[in-house]
Amino acid sequence: MILLFKIGAIVCCAIIAVQDVKERAVQWIWFPLLGLVLSLLYLQNTPLEHYLLFALTNALLVSLILVLLALYTKYIAKKTFMNVSFGLGDLLFFYAFALGFPTFTFVLLFVAAILFSFLVFLLKSPRKEGGTVPLAGLMGVFLIGVFLISCIPNMPSLYLL
Repeated sequence: MILLFKIGAIVCCAIIAVQDVKERAVQWIWFPLLGLVLSLLYLQNTPLEHYLLFALTNALLVSLILVLLALYTKYIAKKTFMNVSFGLGDLLFFYAFALGFPTFTFVLLFVAAILFSFLVFLLKSPRKEGGTVPLAGLMGVFLIGVFLISCIPNMPSLYLL
């Protein structure tokens, strides 16, 4: 069953990545589906009480990050936050991602995914001024890599507390 959920998460992330990179727009249905698959995968490895605590903590962390980004964008960068500096798909991806892991693992993966996205974007288009980052898509590619690596025998579980 765990393998099926991992495959489901990989498929959702792949579709999000392709749509975000190619069209710069992702159909909304893929985000709640990814959140559901990640939640079910997490619940295969964790008691419900732990899942609820960690999912709530992760969602609060994402909310705090988004509030800080919105304040920075509005008052320092003097730009509109939603749909100019940050897309709705990115927001939905952050919350779907938050449902899938214990808080410590989530923070590590979240920071690594952001850094991965930033580096890929810099390497892909170093001279492009003002270009936007397909953040949800690149983070999806990162998660695909994480899930593929987690399938290697004797790898530590992503769900250890």
